[in-house]
Amino acid sequence: MQLFHDRAEAGRRLAERLERFRDSDVVVLGLPRGGVPVAFEVARSLRAPLDVLVVRRLAPSFEPEVAYGAIAEDDVRIVNDAELEQMALGEATAAEIEAVQRAELAREVALYRRGRERIPLAGRVALIVDYGLTSEASARAACEAARAQGATRIVLAAPVGSRHVVDAMNYCADDVVYLETPKFYFYAAVGQGYHRFRQTSDDEVVALLDAARDGIAPASAADAPAADPRDEEVRVTAGAVEVAGRLTIPENPEGIVVFAHGSGSSRHSPRNRYVADVLNEAGLATLLFDLLTPAEEGNRANVFDIELLARRLVDVTAWLSTRPDTASLPIGYFGASTGAGAALTAAADTRVEVGAVVSRGGRPDLAGRHLYDVYAPTLLIVGGRDEVVLELNRRAQAAIPGQCNLTIVPGATHLFEEPGTLEAVAALARDWFLNHLSRTPADV
Repeated sequence: MQLFHDRAEAGRRLAERLERFRDSDVVVLGLPRGGVPVAFEVARSLRAPLDVLVVRRLAPSFEPEVAYGAIAEDDVRIVNDAELEQMALGEATAAEIEAVQRAELAREVALYRRGRERIPLAGRVALIVDYGLTSEASARAACEAARAQGATRIVLAAPVGSRHVVDAMNYCADDVVYLETPKFYFYAAVGQGYHRFRQTSDDEVVALLDAARDGIAPASAADAPAADPRDEEVRVTAGAVEVAGRLTIPENPEGIVVFAHGSGSSRHSPRNRYVADVLNEAGLATLLFDLLTPAEEGNRANVFDIELLARRLVDVTAWLSTRPDTASLPIGYFGASTGAGAALTAAADTRVEVGAVVSRGGRPDLAGRHLYDVYAPTLLIVGGRDEVVLELNRRAQAAIPGQCNLTIVPGATHLFEEPGTLEAVAALARDWFLNHLSRTPADV
C-alpha cells in the first residue's frame, strides 16, 4: 500500500478524486480531530465551505480499538446490540461509557464552533471526510447526522478505507470514495497509510476551521514538511514465526525504544505512533512491531498470553543486537495496556539488558511473579480517572524492587484521549528514556 506523507498530502490527493463535486453545492465536513486536516485540503481544492461534524466512538476501555457504536450531533446514536451483548459490558458500564462520550461530544462542539452557527446542509451535498474509514459505527453515525440536517446527497470520503466498512456504508451513503486499502480493517490499522501519523490537537482543528473561514493557508507545524529519520518496515524472526515491525532511526541516536502494544492494537496504533514520533524528535530510535501474527490474533487467548508476548520481545531485542546500526544502542521498552505486562516480564529476563521501561495505561500486574525481578528503572503512567488500573499500578509499584515511579496524568481516562493528556504521556516517556538511556539526560 502506498504511504501518504501526512494528512495534508492525503487530503490533496483525495481532493483530486473528488474533482467532480467542484461545481456542486457542497459542504465539506471534517470528522474531528484527525479528519479535519484532510478535509481542509479537500475544501480548499474544491473551493467549498468547511465545517466539522462531531462523532464519538463507543468502546470499552479493555478493547479501545473495537467500537460497538457511536454517537453524533443532533442526538444521533448507533449501537450494534449484538456486539454490545458479546462484550458483556452490562447496562451500567455501557451507560457510563456513553455518558463520558456525550460530555466529550458537547465539549468538542462548543470548542470548535465557538458560538458560530453551523453551515446549513439543507438541500446540499454533504461531503464527509475522515483520515480513514475503519469504523462502521462512526461512519454510519456521521451519515445519519448529515441526513438529519437535510443534506440531499451524502458522500463519504477518506484517503484510507477498509473494504469491510466501504461495503457496509454503501447502503447509508450515496457515494463512498477512498484511495488506499489497509491490509487489516481494525481501527488502529489506518496508520498503515501514513508515513507521519501524529495526533491532531484541538488547537489545530480550531486553527484550520478559522483559516478555512478566512480563506488563508494555516501554519501547521505538525504537518509541515521536515527532514525525516531513516524509516523502514522490517521482518523479524521470533521463535517459530516472523513478525512485522517498523524501525525508525534518527541521526546519531541516543538509544532505542521497543514498543509493546495492548490487546486489539498493532504497530499502527495512532497513540503509540504519536509517542514514537516524539521520541524520534528527541534523538531516540524506535521499533514498533506486531507481537502476534495475523493468524495468531484470531485466537483471543494469545492476546493475554503474557509469557508468549514477552518471549517475542526478548527475541526482537536479540535481533536488534545483530544489526550494526542498533547493536550498540541502549534499549528501553514502552508498554501499553496488556503490552506493559509483557514489557516488564521481558525486562526481568536475564537474556536481555534493558535500560528503562515506561508503561502507558498499562497492566503491569499481568507480569505476575516477574515483577519481583524487575530492576530496570520503570515509569508507570496512569490516567487520574482510570481508577481500577491506577490501583493495579500502585500494587505493581510496591512489588518492583528497582527504581519505579508512578505518575498520574490528571483528568485522563484509559486511552488518554482528553486534550493534552497524550502529549503529557509522550513528554514523560521522552524524559524518562533520555535520562536512563542516553548520554545527555533531559532536564526534569
